[in-house]
Amino acid sequence: MADRQQTDPAPQWWSRPEGTADSRRDGVPAPRPETRDGGGEHGAEGDGAAGQAAPTQEAPAHEVRYDPWGAQPLQVVDRGRDRRGFRLWQVAALAAATALLAGGIGGYVGVLAERQSSTRLELPQAAVADKGRAPDSVAGIAATALPGVVTLHVRGAKSSGTGTGFVLDPQGHILTNNHVVADAKEIAVTFSTGESVTAELVGRDSGYDLAVVKVSGVRGLRPLSLGNSENVKVGDPVVAIGAPFDLSNTVTAGIISATGRPVTAGGDKGDGSDISYVDALQTDAPINPGNSGGPLLDARAHVVGINSAIRGADKDDPDRQGGSIGLGFAIPINQGKRVAEELIATGRATHPVIGVTLDMDYTGDGARVGDKGEDGKPSVTAGGPGARAGIKPGDVITKVDGQRVRGGDELIIKIRAHRPGDPLTLTVLRDGRERTLDVVLGSANGS
Repeated sequence: MADRQQTDPAPQWWSRPEGTADSRRDGVPAPRPETRDGGGEHGAEGDGAAGQAAPTQEAPAHEVRYDPWGAQPLQVVDRGRDRRGFRLWQVAALAAATALLAGGIGGYVGVLAERQSSTRLELPQAAVADKGRAPDSVAGIAATALPGVVTLHVRGAKSSGTGTGFVLDPQGHILTNNHVVADAKEIAVTFSTGESVTAELVGRDSGYDLAVVKVSGVRGLRPLSLGNSENVKVGDPVVAIGAPFDLSNTVTAGIISATGRPVTAGGDKGDGSDISYVDALQTDAPINPGNSGGPLLDARAHVVGINSAIRGADKDDPDRQGGSIGLGFAIPINQGKRVAEELIATGRATHPVIGVTLDMDYTGDGARVGDKGEDGKPSVTAGGPGARAGIKPGDVITKVDGQRVRGGDELIIKIRAHRPGDPLTLTVLRDGRERTLDVVLGSANGS
């Protein structure tokens, strides 16, 4: 409704309140009823000439009624409620604090529930896959060979040590290095299954650094397949198995770094009787103390070498490394096979010889035949292979089958890489002229 006072006649569709039209003139609205405390009588004070109404006490809000015929429009002033509540920022702060508290309590309860429940936390993980591996992979080669590899624990009169070996046949013969069992009083063999048995020495040879031991009463032996070291090429992948520092069944992998490396080892006795001469396979597969006698395997899990030696840093080097530096050497299996067969058959191995005594102090290129032999004997054995081929004292042998030799040790290594009875072609320098001599290797018993 408008803010002006109502003066028009009342519309016919409104009904007048009772008792409000007794003293009003036509067109004049009736006065607004006033009430005292408790809603009592109506009245006025004064002389009545002024026509002023007496002050009244306001009725409670719930008793106010809208009267369209009152003296003036009903206007109710909203004085507002008592502002004792929270302001908007206080409400927001309270809500945030409540949320944080609820989150903390919820997290703590969740942790307690997770710890106390039977359901454990599981992180994402690949499903179990086929456990098989390709036969020519490192894992496949290891799975094939490990059952046939053994760890040797050797006790001597003054010391004890650990080495490795591998099964040769169902009869229980095991091939290893001579330096592993050289001074053995007791030999124990432990298989990959953890079973340990006592072994006996069958035969050994210090010149080849090879030995054979035998176990008895063991069923289910798994001999390793022997390969052919003549088929080995530089760069071929290989796997070595052994027990470095008594860590049995250790598998390492690498390649063939070189073939025909002349390697000598031993010599601790000082008389040369314990020196081994090896026309070795070189590999970068890590080999450490305890790997001695273990197999070096090709991609078909065939044995191509017997791990025997490593090259460490120089003894005078303050930073000398005692373990593998990537220079490992293995006896070719062709040589190991022949020696093993002889040791099993007779307990001794034979060495191929040409029947000459070498001048080991010669510093020139090649291997020089000495002027005198041991104990003043001739340096060329009468009737021996060298004498029959025409070798003379003072000759310098520079090649064996076309391969150059640079010293006496290397000549011995090249000769021992063959069998007794094998024919060889020697290139000899005599009086400044080269000549070619054919020799058939003789035989000598090894040590």
